[in-house]
Amino acid sequence: MNKVELASKLWEMHSKSGMDVSKKHSEEVVDFVFDSITEAMKRGEEVSIAGFGTFAVKQRKARQARNPRTGQTVNVPAMKVPKFRAGKGLKEAVK
Repeated sequence: MNKVELASKLWEMHSKSGMDVSKKHSEEVVDFVFDSITEAMKRGEEVSIAGFGTFAVKQRKARQARNPRTGQTVNVPAMKVPKFRAGKGLKEAVK
């Protein structure tokens, strides 16, 4: 499922419940959720959604790696990377 399909499912849910919501509005809601998570992570905040999981930023240390084509050693700088930890509800749902 991608972002457009997720917005379509949201629109279908609202349509079935009798709410007059456009597909464009559903897309804007989905975009807002993802943008809000992204902005919080940019500020170094953790985003926890009960029953689903936690989005966080992890600091990776600088290290040396090897280029698989040439075998040459390369320095990889320290960097921040996104991390997701699945919550209990999500883990149970996919078992």
